[in-house]
Amino acid sequence: MTIMPERKPLDACLSDEKLRIVSVRPKPTPAELDQQQGWRAQLELGFSARFGKTVLKHRRQYGPLAVQRPLYPEGGICHTYLLHPPGGVVGGDKLSIEVSCGPGASALVTTPGATKFYRSAGAFACQKQSLTVKNGAMLEWLPQENIYFPEARVRMDTEIHVEAGGRFIGWELHCFGRPALKEGFSTGSVVGSTCLRIEDNLILAEQLNVHGDDPHQYSAGMRGNAMLATMMITDSDVFLLNMVQGLLNHYQNYLTENRIVSGVTEVADINDKHRVLVIRVMGNGTEPIMTLFREVWKSAREYWHGTPPNLPRIWVT
Repeated sequence: MTIMPERKPLDACLSDEKLRIVSVRPKPTPAELDQQQGWRAQLELGFSARFGKTVLKHRRQYGPLAVQRPLYPEGGICHTYLLHPPGGVVGGDKLSIEVSCGPGASALVTTPGATKFYRSAGAFACQKQSLTVKNGAMLEWLPQENIYFPEARVRMDTEIHVEAGGRFIGWELHCFGRPALKEGFSTGSVVGSTCLRIEDNLILAEQLNVHGDDPHQYSAGMRGNAMLATMMITDSDVFLLNMVQGLLNHYQNYLTENRIVSGVTEVADINDKHRVLVIRVMGNGTEPIMTLFREVWKSAREYWHGTPPNLPRIWVT
């Protein structure tokens, strides 16, 4: 008789010394980041449902972070463009972004262009994103890619909290170096984490720990690619999983031609109550990855709402 090991919640696994995710190198602590000199910027956005549409009810900003006037190309769904006026982030800068979708609200947040992290003489740039989705709400977090210049030093953390009955679609694209210019990420460090919780259950916990001077990591971990991308879709089911897998198969020739590696995984909590689709991609070009992610996003949204979404205007200008 085979005795199966006890299945533990992800939180318990992360607290187990034998299973703990260990960083390749130590990350800068919050106290160390606070001591650095640089820009400080904070942005808080709170979306609420009101009379059949979603409004940006709460906005608080400090420093060079802002949003444009909300747009409504889809009727009640609020499209918001996140702006960082200086155009890039340097060592010592510390950015904090908090987005909350109240009960019944539907919001889409994107950026007009890539976020660029420039070379650093030693200090870390820090960006932390906290995203909250209440019961009956939907948040779409669809920023353009992060570009890390050679010698950049960055800590990037994302925390996502979804209440029961809420829905979240989001992605993160990381570009190490500037492959279009044949400029690699031969030096520098990018560290951080992404955590997704539904109710009080930790569903996904991933570590980002990329160092340009580690040839083994580049060949074995990155497989020689300059870009890593992850897309997450909550409220998954068998139909959605099969639909996304079918899309990946449909685009296989296109992805192969552009040297893109992709895959989809469904993860769940210990009781299989909350399921999340995770699409992971590696490659060397932004456009093929964005094309794939947008097709997946459009299909998931149409599955949820019954009608295809309108693209944010900033994507087609």
